[in-house]
Amino acid sequence: MVGSPGSPQELASCLGEASSKRQPICLCGNSSKVRMGGPVSNVDRTITTACLNRILEYDPRDLVISAEAGTTYRELSVILSQHRQMLPLDPPFSERATIGGILAANTSGPRRRFYGTARDMVIGMTFATLEGKLVRTGGMVVKNVAGLDMAKLMIGSFGTLAAIAIVNFRVHPLPERTRTFVQHFELIGETIAARNRVLQGQLQPVAIDILKSSSGYQLLVQAGGSERVLDRYSRELPRAEIVEGEPENELWDGMREFTPRFLAEHESGVVVRVSCTLMEMSQVLEALPAPAVARAGSGVCYGYFPDAAGVFLPPIGTCVIEYAPQSFRESRTLWAQPGADFEMMKAIKQMFDPENLLNRGRLYGRI
Repeated sequence: MVGSPGSPQELASCLGEASSKRQPICLCGNSSKVRMGGPVSNVDRTITTACLNRILEYDPRDLVISAEAGTTYRELSVILSQHRQMLPLDPPFSERATIGGILAANTSGPRRRFYGTARDMVIGMTFATLEGKLVRTGGMVVKNVAGLDMAKLMIGSFGTLAAIAIVNFRVHPLPERTRTFVQHFELIGETIAARNRVLQGQLQPVAIDILKSSSGYQLLVQAGGSERVLDRYSRELPRAEIVEGEPENELWDGMREFTPRFLAEHESGVVVRVSCTLMEMSQVLEALPAPAVARAGSGVCYGYFPDAAGVFLPPIGTCVIEYAPQSFRESRTLWAQPGADFEMMKAIKQMFDPENLLNRGRLYGRI
């Protein structure tokens, strides 16, 4: 049975009805990340938020916007760009990914270090519980943070606690201009040294990524601001290749969508995410085969394996199997070391969903 509620109230009713019948539920948006996390097991009812796709409120002067969970990132971005504003989450699958799905999976991209993640941009939320109720937290002004912790529980929960219905974001002005600087290195030590010089400098980039390929390493630095600011970057990075305009947009689109494109080309592909310190990043990238991508200022690395046979987890940092085929996810441990806060996560799950009905196993097979 598949339900596509058309309002937050209908979403709450669908959850309440399924819960009253003790039906295990698969909660989703556009299912753009169906190969991400753990497979949902023993489903009796599927509920999608895809029809919840309205912009409810937008005041460009206040830099806030309210959207239903089924609104796609692209739809939201188009509306914001008309007022030279943005929501710089940069999630993969950005054409089809819904706002609710992006938050549930807590996905982000190249601009994460400068602008933060979803937890830094969400100022309010409405979510539906298995009791059939709507819970509202936060507000529509940046200074109003009442109840924000409750919303933060939903971010990264993979829909295992409740269904996100409405999200209120603070948005950012688009920079006056951007310019990207690309440097090529053969060795990881040279790459990390160049990264450190950028991070320790006075100017802080909008994005800084490392791409490992069979021919070596690329350090990609994007700057944003006035012509004066960009010219200073040019002076401080005199040996870098400069990319601007449409080629620059295509370059960062490729970095944001690296994972979807890899998975489209490799039906049996597996993506490993490694969270590490900035000092550990060189060891992680050396351990991972090419291709690999690092959010070089945030300590998040991605390793890409064409098939399951070659998959391994580096012995550094915290690893999860981020994306994999269904058979792999059903038979392998996806999150080997969940950390000290895992017992608290299980307690929160028990509080929201004591019968384990909602997205059972979706949180990397652990919850």
